[in-house]
Amino acid sequence: MDTPLTDKFNRPIRDLRISVIDKCNFRCPYCMPAEIFGADYNFLTNHELLSDEEIVRLAMLFAQMGVTKFRLTGGEPLVRPHLPQLVARLAEIPGIQDLALTTNGYYLSKYAGQLKEAGLHRLTISLDSLDDEVFQVMNGRKSTVSRVLAGLAVAEASGFQAIKINCVVKRGVNDHTIVALARRFKGSEHIVRFIEYMDVGNLNGWKMDDVVTADEILRLIGADMPLEPTPPNYPGEVANRYRYLDGEGEIGVIASVTKPFCGNCTRARLSSAGEYYTCLFAHNGTDLRGPLRAGATDEEMLDLIGGVWRRRTDRYSELRTSFTRVPAKGAEMYRLGG
Repeated sequence: MDTPLTDKFNRPIRDLRISVIDKCNFRCPYCMPAEIFGADYNFLTNHELLSDEEIVRLAMLFAQMGVTKFRLTGGEPLVRPHLPQLVARLAEIPGIQDLALTTNGYYLSKYAGQLKEAGLHRLTISLDSLDDEVFQVMNGRKSTVSRVLAGLAVAEASGFQAIKINCVVKRGVNDHTIVALARRFKGSEHIVRFIEYMDVGNLNGWKMDDVVTADEILRLIGADMPLEPTPPNYPGEVANRYRYLDGEGEIGVIASVTKPFCGNCTRARLSSAGEYYTCLFAHNGTDLRGPLRAGATDEEMLDLIGGVWRRRTDRYSELRTSFTRVPAKGAEMYRLGG
């Protein structure tokens, strides 16, 4: 594009998070609580899911609008059949500088090598605690720490470097284990990112009392392993970076509840059903699957995608934090991919 695509607050579109499937093999209470997402829960059918061809076409259109980074999410993306083949096609799209994937690590031992060979650049693995009992509480008793660490080891052997480890911190559940998690990866090339428990969707029973703030997280870790802030890697980076004073690596803290970063947000989201969202906390998305299947031309799709972004005024977290009136929430984490 000759003229950069920007929204009402002059924020460019740079990142597209693509949810490739709504299903997940975990039942994390902050995303897909087991009491709601039981064995008989009706996830999207194969027909309702975007096909590989549709994902690739939409990804190419977003790239034409200015997107340079793709992140594949879910649900759990490795539950989607033939994902490495989709990765290979996305890796060939002109202009894409970064292709990443977020996974719970359960199937990583099987697929890490294939993903690397397909052209995936980076990996993020969710691991909420090294304490196996705590971790199982956090994932609905669907996996063990050893299984995730085994996947991490295979990913390392496959050539993935500087893997990010995401930890959602919930008060009274895993907050007492965050120092041990930080210590486990200190001195490695991997970066643990501690995430404030967020109020995404309406199903996880979120309340502010459950949030361990970024300041608290930094105090807990810093008391044992002193830290200092370090500049962001790029404009709009969601994690605030802190390095260890002894030079043995860094951590990140994502403070979307207490220190929102809406002003620098460059992310769009594509759900597994083809809904286009401009905010993680959005109530509604824009249907792209319908026009796509009805035969819309690339020009018509570009007009639709660009028009939505140009009208964008989202800043949910800033509104929530300033205690002003906040729009109603609608979309759940598992649909948007976080």
